[in-house]
Amino acid sequence: MSLSVRPIGTLGGVLSAGLVAVLVAGCSGSSGSETVAAAAAGGSAPPRAAATGPAPTPTPTPTPTGPYVALGDSYTAGLKISPQQVAEPKGCSRSAVNYPSLVAQALGLAGERFHDVSCSGARTGDLTGAQSTDGGVNPPQLDALTPATRLVTLGIGGNDAGFMEVVGQCAKENLVDALKGLVGSGRAAAPCRDSYAAADGGDQVQRKVDSAGERLGETLKEVKRRSPQARVYVVGYPALLPADPASCVPVLGSTVAGGDLGFLVEKEQQLNAMLKRRAEAAGAVFVDLTGPSAGHDMCAGETARWVEPPFPTQGLAAIHPNAKGQEGAAAAVLKALRG
Repeated sequence: MSLSVRPIGTLGGVLSAGLVAVLVAGCSGSSGSETVAAAAAGGSAPPRAAATGPAPTPTPTPTPTGPYVALGDSYTAGLKISPQQVAEPKGCSRSAVNYPSLVAQALGLAGERFHDVSCSGARTGDLTGAQSTDGGVNPPQLDALTPATRLVTLGIGGNDAGFMEVVGQCAKENLVDALKGLVGSGRAAAPCRDSYAAADGGDQVQRKVDSAGERLGETLKEVKRRSPQARVYVVGYPALLPADPASCVPVLGSTVAGGDLGFLVEKEQQLNAMLKRRAEAAGAVFVDLTGPSAGHDMCAGETARWVEPPFPTQGLAAIHPNAKGQEGAAAAVLKALRG
């Protein structure tokens, strides 16, 4: 996501290590030919020897060795996090310490074995079409994929759902109510939730999330077509608010009404749930960042937070991950990679 406004099975149905061990064990005892021969002779299959010794240690999932392609929006690119990458276009604001760069470094991937084409402000349509930025045009992100690609991370969907617009609208609705003297009224308890449901009685944000999910599903099919041997990881969004959003009121002040903080938590949960469903349906891995980022939301305090609040540390982007957030995301992705 950006102010113009990512991780269950693996691609191709890769079996879990435990299941592989079971299947191997099932194929390594008495052979099928022994059983067939015994039955033909009117006897019974020879008894299997009782298992002895410790159970075999599951084989860990091999870590991909690249080439690695990183796709996504500003939560992937690392908007305003220094140092910036030299890679063009500059309008994408990719950081040299975003989670794709940290993952690539940990895997020893560089040069032609690592391509970060994420771009701030990207929507799912920018994966297959060119994206215009203030600092140039970013080619379709999927163009970076090739049959040789072995690892793909994808963090996108927030801009499609208009999540930053929702946050802005909530702040606006709260300000309007304050100016009208409605603070303390029933509506002022959650004016933003009321506004999004008022037009036709439906959930406007959920409809956008569902629509983004349909586009993401098609995109993941295209990733599979272009890079059939790649392992694909869909990276979710970190927790923006704590489990008890009311604890954020002292930090956010009058920016968003207390009742609407719960509304924002609910909308982000819907977004991450959609990403998880679409990843699983496509045979990709969903990398959850909600759990790892618990206690590191934008109200956690400057030394603990992974996401900046509406009034961020100087030089950083509001309601976006900081360097700690990128490090946390990289750790979650690497944990998923190593199975």
